[in-house]
Order: sequence, then structure tokens, then C-alpha cells
Amino acid sequence: MKKYFQFEELGTNYRREIIGGLTTFLSMAYILIVNPLVLSLDSVPDLPDSMRMDAGAVFVATALAAAVGSIFMGLLAKYPIALAPGMGLNAFFAYTVVLTYGIPWETALTGVLFSGLIFIVLSLTGIRERIINAIPAELKYAVGAGIGLFIAFIGLRNAGIIVDNPATLVGLGDLSAGNTLLAIFGLFITVIFMARGIKGGIFYGMLLTAVVGMIFSLVDIPSSIIGKVPSVAPTFGVAFEPIFNDPGSLLTYPFLIVVLTFLFVDFFDTAGTLVSVANQAGLMKDNKLPRAGKALLADSLATVTGAVFGTSTTTSYIESSAGVAAGARTGFAAIVTGVLFLFALLFSPVLSVMTSAVTAPALIIVGVLMVSSLNKIEWNRFEIAVPAFLTIIAMPLTYSIATGIAIGFIFYPITMILSGNAKKVHPIMYGMFVVFVLYFVFVEGS
Repeated sequence: MKKYFQFEELGTNYRREIIGGLTTFLSMAYILIVNPLVLSLDSVPDLPDSMRMDAGAVFVATALAAAVGSIFMGLLAKYPIALAPGMGLNAFFAYTVVLTYGIPWETALTGVLFSGLIFIVLSLTGIRERIINAIPAELKYAVGAGIGLFIAFIGLRNAGIIVDNPATLVGLGDLSAGNTLLAIFGLFITVIFMARGIKGGIFYGMLLTAVVGMIFSLVDIPSSIIGKVPSVAPTFGVAFEPIFNDPGSLLTYPFLIVVLTFLFVDFFDTAGTLVSVANQAGLMKDNKLPRAGKALLADSLATVTGAVFGTSTTTSYIESSAGVAAGARTGFAAIVTGVLFLFALLFSPVLSVMTSAVTAPALIIVGVLMVSSLNKIEWNRFEIAVPAFLTIIAMPLTYSIATGIAIGFIFYPITMILSGNAKKVHPIMYGMFVVFVLYFVFVEGS
């Protein structure tokens, strides 16, 4: 085992790898609670049950996808990087695809499955890396920041801090309401944990907020902590149903855009995380990522696995950097994280106490972390600033990640051509321009 993971070459040992894997797990364990609530559209009242995914089944699917994905990454690529259903991608799945487009969640899962299968082909052929390189870095940063604002906006809305206002579209909510006060407390305590550098601060913040909610009767007290693992049957294999029962639903432009968006966002989530964490761990060689193909393949296999179990796109987590900071250097740490996700299946009763008010602070803080890429954009270049800004601002204001991406990718070639930089635009970007113009014509314009 030590030889396979190159413990001696990387200067590590079992103790450091186990502590690193545990630290990564605690840093990203919030996804076990947040993902089921997002995909079940828990914060949206008066929806028919047919539009909601079963929260218990999604909890199991989330844990299994994270476990399988992390173990794949550890064994195949040997990197200390864990995977789980991605924040932003789950919001796009629930709030844009299902709620806005009206696409059944079963069909949306098929879209995740297709994107994963396409990822496998692109990863094996090396095309995935070439496409990533064709997209300008500024747009990659803008997409990440825009998703951060979108997630934070959802958190503020779920907390009741931001509410609908007929005169101004949005406004400040009733800050004296019980659940809103609970969310504000959760935000403050999570900020304290994070500012103090406490590993797993987001996760601990949710737990403490839930306890305070129970003390003040804002959250129901669970009957137990450890319980029977919920059935995954309501979501397992559902991604295949539209293929056999309603193939026509997969031959539409909205479905194509859904698949492309899953592809696009996961492209940069994974690429950015791999490079960032590998740099931190000192694993980069000559500014290149060793075993990059295997890492991308592991990510692709995890997405397919997650879709089969019943969850949105599985991707690499930047929270893995917390494990690296704690000493992790090899894939053994990722395997430890994966095993801990399997163990977490026993704690499903905790889901009942994780209300929207409890999870809202986590969404806001994740948003804060994601907008850190703003400082990497060349704002002094107007031809770059325009598409980047429009990408960022459009996501929360249109309540759609896909729309933000589309607007940015349409304006980028235009501003580059008008500024005399047409030759610097990769041909793939011109192709994306056409795709997203058609998106507005046939999807948003319909």
C-alpha cells in the first residue's frame, strides 16, 4: 500500500493521510445535508410531489456518489482529492432545469447521465483538456464567481433575509422572524468558525445552528441520531427511464442546453480544483498535472455513478485543500474520505433537523468562497470586463446559471472582435457563440 501511493517519495505516512482524509470529510460533509434539501426543492412551497425528489433517497445517493467518486480518485489518480455532488450544479438542476424549464427531475437525471458518459469519452480521448484550454481564463473565473453569487442569493432567500418586493423585485425580509433570526445566528457562528480557521467550520456551524433551533423550538428534535439507511429506490436507475419510456423528451433543444451546461460547469469545477489542490500539495511537475487523464476519468465515472444512484453532477471539491493543509499527499486520503461518506449513511435522522434556515448560512459561505476568483479577472480590459461582468450578474438576477453562461459567451466574441482581437478568439468560442444564440432563440424566447 505504501509503495502504491508513494508514501516515501511524498514524505507522508498513514497517520497524516488518515487525518487529512478526515479533515476533508468534515470540510465537505455539509453536502450530505444541503444536497437533499436543494434537489427536493424543500424551500419552495406548494409544489406538486411529482416535482420533488425524495430527500432520503437523495441523501443516500449523495453519500454513495461521494464515496465511489472519492475512492475512484484515490485509486486511479492517487490524488488527495475528494468528490461529491457539486454546489451550483445541484442548484442549476433544481432551480433552473426543474423549476424554471419545467423538465421532470427524471429527465434531468438523464441529462446528468449523458454528460457523464460524454465526459468519459472526452477524458479517454484527451479532447476534454483541449476544450478547457479553448475557453478564456477570464470566463472560467467569471462562471465560478457568478455561481457563487447565485448560491449565496439562494441562501439569503431561504433564510428570509431577502424576500420578494413588488416595488423593487427584492427587499429586506422580516429580521425579527424566528427562522430568519436562526439563520442570521448560523451565519455569524459559521463566519466565526471560518475566520478562526477551524476545519469543517461550515459543517460545525450547521450542527450548532440546528441545536440552537431545537432549544428555541424552531427545529424539531430528532427521535434518534443513528437510524436505518433510507431506501434509494425512489431515485436509483430512474435516469434510464426517459431513454426507454419517453425518448422524444431527449430530442429537444432545452435538454441539449441542460447537458451542455452540466458539461461546461463541471469542466471548470474539476480542472480548477485539480490544479489548485495539486499545486498546494506540491504535486505539479513542470507546470503540468501528472495523471491528469486518470483524474478526469475518475471524475467522469463519479458523475455517471451519481446519476444512476439519483443525484446531480458529482465533481471534485476544493474543500480537499483543507485535507492537504492537514498533511494529505496521496490518494489514500481520498479513500479515507470515501469510506467516511459510507459510514455517514447511518446518520440519516439528522436530516430532519436540517431545515432551510439551518442550511442557508452554508450556502451563503460557499458563495463567498466561490467569488474569490473575481480578483483574477482583468477588469481594466473592457473587452474582458463586459462579458465577465454580464456572466456574473446575470446568474443571480435571472435565477439561471445557464443564462449567465450564455450571455457571457455571446458577448465575449463580440467585444473581442470590436477591440481588434478577433484572432485571439479560439474557433471553439465562435461555435459556442452560435450554440448560445440558438439557446436564446429556441429556449428563452419560446
